[in-house]
Amino acid sequence: MTEYGRGAGSEPWHPEDPLYGDQGWGGQQAAPGHQDPYGGGQQQQYPQQQPQYGNQQDQQNQQYGNQQYGQDPYQQDPYQQDPYAQQPQQQPQHPQQPQQPQYNGGWDTGQQAAMPYNANPADPYGGQQPQYSGENPDYYRTPDAYPPPQPPGRRDEWQPEAPPAEEDHPFFTGGGGDGGDADDDFEDEPGRGGRGDRRNKSKPKKRRSGCACLVVTAVLVGGGGGVAYFGYSYYQSHFSAPADYSGMGADPVQVEIPKGTTIAGFGRLLKEKGVVKSVEAFVSATEKNPKGKFLQAGVYSLNQKMSAANAVNAIVDPKSLNVVMVVPGERNKQVYAAIDTQLALKAGSTEAVAKAQVKSLGLPGWANSDKDIKDPLEGFLYPASYPAAKGMKPEAILKSMVDQANEAYGKQDLVAEAKRLNLKSPLQVITVASLVQAEGISHDDFKKMSEVVYNRLKPSNDVSNGKLEFDSAFNYLKNQSKIKISTKEIRTNPDPYNTYYHTGLPPGPIGNPGADALAATLSPTSGGWMYFISLDGKTTQFTKTLAEHDKLTREFNKKHNIG
Repeated sequence: MTEYGRGAGSEPWHPEDPLYGDQGWGGQQAAPGHQDPYGGGQQQQYPQQQPQYGNQQDQQNQQYGNQQYGQDPYQQDPYQQDPYAQQPQQQPQHPQQPQQPQYNGGWDTGQQAAMPYNANPADPYGGQQPQYSGENPDYYRTPDAYPPPQPPGRRDEWQPEAPPAEEDHPFFTGGGGDGGDADDDFEDEPGRGGRGDRRNKSKPKKRRSGCACLVVTAVLVGGGGGVAYFGYSYYQSHFSAPADYSGMGADPVQVEIPKGTTIAGFGRLLKEKGVVKSVEAFVSATEKNPKGKFLQAGVYSLNQKMSAANAVNAIVDPKSLNVVMVVPGERNKQVYAAIDTQLALKAGSTEAVAKAQVKSLGLPGWANSDKDIKDPLEGFLYPASYPAAKGMKPEAILKSMVDQANEAYGKQDLVAEAKRLNLKSPLQVITVASLVQAEGISHDDFKKMSEVVYNRLKPSNDVSNGKLEFDSAFNYLKNQSKIKISTKEIRTNPDPYNTYYHTGLPPGPIGNPGADALAATLSPTSGGWMYFISLDGKTTQFTKTLAEHDKLTREFNKKHNIG
């Protein structure tokens, strides 16, 4: 093998061929009479053939060889060594490779495939037809070709393939700006192989882009600023005290807190009114106050710019709460008086409004079912706390109470429940609940008390002959709360609400029952209770027979000096 990787073989056809050998740049001259297919004469033209093999034209070429082309351009030169002659001393070093129709752009090794044995010397391709595209392509002008060959004397100047181009983006190369660093303007020192010379001579020097540096700096500063802001916010929310006022403040203001408002919602409403400086401060103050978890809805009289701690203290103080509270079992007359006081109205103002506007306050259709009802709103001012501040109208407060009753009663199918309990209407269910609420003390009392009512309403009741005989109903009609009531008075008063005089239930409720009393009314016990009495006003004793009840009655009269 030579330094170019060539083995023994024929000489090339033209001195321009890179496989010509090392015989001097002049090379051998073509012998007289030999026509050079690549020389200065006109090149032989051949019709274009398709690259497919195995077609009919290829079969004809195999049959007739190269005769159809006229003069065989591959005919052996009498003065030139036959490149296809057999070389008995040299055997093929590699298996025979298939003929390639064209160069692949690389250097040919110059080694020719050995002529197969018994092959026709006139047909060097062994029946294989070469391919041409009409004219011979110049393989040295393709994009992937090596440069044209140099004379042997200059081949030592051939340079290896240049290393991959460096990244020329301004950020990496430092070019593109007038404000680049001075270290980018250097000249390559000797001994660097001329790489710097080629770079500096082929294109102008690049400078680092000040804009790129500015962008990177802005990104880094912005990212750092974001981290700093997040850290500050985290510190403020977890370790720093929330914004707050100091002192008791000034400029009185009323704040209405709706029912169901959370502590955070409480704080937001106070902040909107200017009472506290931040919701966080108010929530923190409620956590530190033992009564802070029991804030109520209502209208509060507070000052603007109060400290959160002072605001919480004022809210838990009943004096600052502008509400009207309806207690379970409380009668309407008591509620009316409380509204008058809270709104600073003349006594009796709210009761007059209730009678005048009863039809516009939202009572259910079954509420006014008896002509003897003393107050149609009785039993419908549902126990709860309601905002009531100066400037509000009584009818607005009453309507909110009726709405609350409709919501609570609407959770039960009172029509069906009345039928199940052998009552005439839903209004009678509320009436039983009001009696249970007035006479009972505990939840267990309420369930037994409701059974007493139902047992006495039975037609088979021969103990009281269908009369309830509840003192609470008589006290209602008298608008009083007495324990000592004379027998003569209670049995001779013909008022429809007197259950000692009339059988059955009173015309309507005698107060406003709470949820517990209503639930007990719908789920009475079944112990056979007929009588009840409280000896100390704190506990109730229930009995099944009249003898047991009379014994307890004598004990009660003796204790209270009743003859």
